[in-house]
Amino acid sequence: MVTFFEALNELSAAGAPFVAVTVVDTVGSTPQDRGSKMLVTAAGRHFGTVGGGKIEVRCIEEAKRLLGDSSLPKTEFFQWSLNKDIGMTCGGIVRVYFELFNATRWNIVVFGAGHVAQALIEILVKLDCRVTCIDPRTEWLDRLVASPKLTKMVSSDMPAEVARIPDDSFVVLMTMGHTTDKPILLEILRTRTFPYVGVIGSNAKAKRLRQDVAEAGLPEGAQRAFYCPIGLPVGSDSPYEIAVSTAAQLLAERDRPK
Repeated sequence: MVTFFEALNELSAAGAPFVAVTVVDTVGSTPQDRGSKMLVTAAGRHFGTVGGGKIEVRCIEEAKRLLGDSSLPKTEFFQWSLNKDIGMTCGGIVRVYFELFNATRWNIVVFGAGHVAQALIEILVKLDCRVTCIDPRTEWLDRLVASPKLTKMVSSDMPAEVARIPDDSFVVLMTMGHTTDKPILLEILRTRTFPYVGVIGSNAKAKRLRQDVAEAGLPEGAQRAFYCPIGLPVGSDSPYEIAVSTAAQLLAERDRPK
């Protein structure tokens, strides 16, 4: 029979976001004892119980709220009167602790799955983040490192994917070249604002992209709304060293005082 901690370890290893719910104390008549535990995923109750009925429904609702709102803390504590707060006939009090796991607040989206993207993503999945890689080439996506933190997305219309990216994403463009990077960048600058947008390339490519932005009729400030070249000024032009410098810049931007 699977134990609570075995179920928790399985969810942790899979990288699935979940909430552990624990009854830390009870007073009076309650449907479950102190120490009762339950695991909740976005789909609902995954394992265990904290008493069933209305108290369990309320706990699942609160757990899903934690899973769905990135502005909330990763832990919460509630004390409820079962009669007044939950609507149960028993008159006891329960104190319940909620702890969120595997729900990182850092989303990174990489357009392109070529050599540098392969190296960059291999580094990123070792960090506390979730990565989405978008590319029209299935064979290149298949070469990416296997990780529960990585979502691989095949798309023949990469600019159209911009609308689906979470607002808090750090976005890196490293597709097959200027021809495919340009429409994605223009779509971002026309329609979205992200905390970081970077495009791989040389100073010459950066100049060309800024000309493209001007020719597209976008405001002058849009020419300064992205990094190109990307990465900190360290290392050589090898894929792994570009990846290291890019990962370092992403971390620096994430941790820069706002």
